[in-house]
Amino acid sequence: MFGLVAEELHVVMAEVRERTFALVAHLDEAQLNSTLNPIMSPMSWDLGHMAAYEDLWLNHRVAGRELLRDDLAALYDAFETPRAVRGDLEFLRGDALLAYMAEVRARALEAPVGELTELVIRHELQHTETMLQAMALAGVTPPSFHGPDNVDGSGLEMIEVPEGPFELGSDAHGFAYDNERPRHASSTGRYTIGRTPITNATWQAWAETGYASREFWSEAGWAWRSEHEVTSHPGGAPNAPVMHVTHHEAEAFARAHDARLPTEAEWEKAAPLLDAVGAVWEWTSSHFTGYPGFTPHPYREYSEVFFGDHYRVLRGGSVATHPRVASNQFRNWDLPERRQLFAGVRIAR
Repeated sequence: MFGLVAEELHVVMAEVRERTFALVAHLDEAQLNSTLNPIMSPMSWDLGHMAAYEDLWLNHRVAGRELLRDDLAALYDAFETPRAVRGDLEFLRGDALLAYMAEVRARALEAPVGELTELVIRHELQHTETMLQAMALAGVTPPSFHGPDNVDGSGLEMIEVPEGPFELGSDAHGFAYDNERPRHASSTGRYTIGRTPITNATWQAWAETGYASREFWSEAGWAWRSEHEVTSHPGGAPNAPVMHVTHHEAEAFARAHDARLPTEAEWEKAAPLLDAVGAVWEWTSSHFTGYPGFTPHPYREYSEVFFGDHYRVLRGGSVATHPRVASNQFRNWDLPERRQLFAGVRIAR
């Protein structure tokens, strides 16, 4: 991948930025600058964050230049400014924001090209999915955006995967995130896994009684359901994969069907055999931790600070995920109560 000449990656950077602007072109200034949902960032903050990240990694760390706007470093640092406070900050807006993004990009095109160029490209692509989540919560997604296509099945049709070893994770060639490496030997027993994700029709048939049936839910899941008075799911096209499902809901659905969620190792092993991978993110039963021999790169805050028992791994990608980001090795993660994700469920036994 890094054999690509600078001109080729610069073309990609331009295409990605054009796509970013197209995704928010339908929003007015108020929608761009306000907090569309309490758990999400204002669109303008996200845009400024993309530029600040690019300035930090390409202009400062790679090219050795001073930051274009040192005064913005803390403002656009995701750890210094959590989502809950971003809407109250004096982040860049309107013409000032566009000018900052353009000046950062002009400097970045003079920086040496390599792995960190790809990191910056994918960072922007991942943020556009987060922006689409916020827009979906507010009911203001772009006119061109639509949910997943119909699948051929209910989600309950299973395929068998034989026991045995396989290689888990990304190899040493090309770009990969630190949490995808090192590639290592893994093994599974024999199991079955859904050929497709669960559809809305299948989900709604369960939901008629499933949200009221305590026996299907974990203790944490039932507490979440009760606290938020969740008694249904908004649904969608009957034959399309169900989407905006929490880990708690996915786990309860699987248990109600004498099944479970796959581990991420099972998911990755089976991925080449499955249909509709990439339609919706798919929850796994695995906690987000490092692989044996994990080394943080290029910074600890990308993965390592999230390791532990709080976050669950999702696999596969969604209709909002750019193909450059999605791969069978890519590991997404979030809290089990999160419903804004374009996430569904594929069961295993």
